[in-house]
Amino acid sequence: MIAVTGATGQLGRLVIDALLKIVPPAEIVAAVRSPEKAADLTAKGVTVRLADYSRPETLGSALDGVDRLLLISANEVGKRFAQHKAVIDAAKAAGVGFIAYTSILRADRSPLALAKEHAATEEAIAASGIPHAFLRHGWYTENNTASIGAALAHGAVVGSSGDGRIAAAGRKDYAEADARIVAEGTKHAGVAYDMAGDTAFTLAEYAAEVARQSGKPVVYTDLPESAYKDILVGVGLPEPLADALADASAHAADGALFDDGHTLSKLLGRPTTPLAETVAAALKG
Repeated sequence: MIAVTGATGQLGRLVIDALLKIVPPAEIVAAVRSPEKAADLTAKGVTVRLADYSRPETLGSALDGVDRLLLISANEVGKRFAQHKAVIDAAKAAGVGFIAYTSILRADRSPLALAKEHAATEEAIAASGIPHAFLRHGWYTENNTASIGAALAHGAVVGSSGDGRIAAAGRKDYAEADARIVAEGTKHAGVAYDMAGDTAFTLAEYAAEVARQSGKPVVYTDLPESAYKDILVGVGLPEPLADALADASAHAADGALFDDGHTLSKLLGRPTTPLAETVAAALKG
């Protein structure tokens, strides 16, 4: 049995879709906070179980009989380590034989504030003694295209990345690699995969691609980190998340989101999804 936490999230659903192409649905457990949102997974033959990161009492039964676990990182910045530790403890108690964890690019040495909880989680998994692999995701291209509507409305992409190059890939690319690794299990034990897109772009190049495809004027406006954070808070992001994203954007200027190891495409056996393709999908809505 393979369990995927956060299986109704943006990444989780893509992982389940990828797993369904390589293993029978009866071997997949979708561990989710709100089972009522996973009726479509049940209809596909996937076992849906309640697993709330913030309610440790739900985790033991969710992992009963599970051999391989994909622990998808939680999304509450500042609370994630405690939530992840609860899952790790439950996995050890349940006798899970392999954990794959969706971490962040170069978590053990990244300057990003976002990396701290990931690094702590990696340490906790290693200390558990459970065979494991760290799936260190680079930037998702969708992190940019999610705000493409605002970019078109204001004629601007904003950030604090200067001329820093971002080696982003589509979320689906990472999900497919994650699915393959957790399906293959202990073959990957002890490995940390630093994954990123095959090609990198600056935010000015991203803005130019949006302009090219939309036919509308869009330019990149570089801002101080504090000003960018204020914009993110202004559009409704929780302050801890806005702070972390502004920090990431600023560190991108120094290469923190760049990688040219091509590990992700090697795992996939194909090139990662080009920027132009993700932009086109976002423009179609």
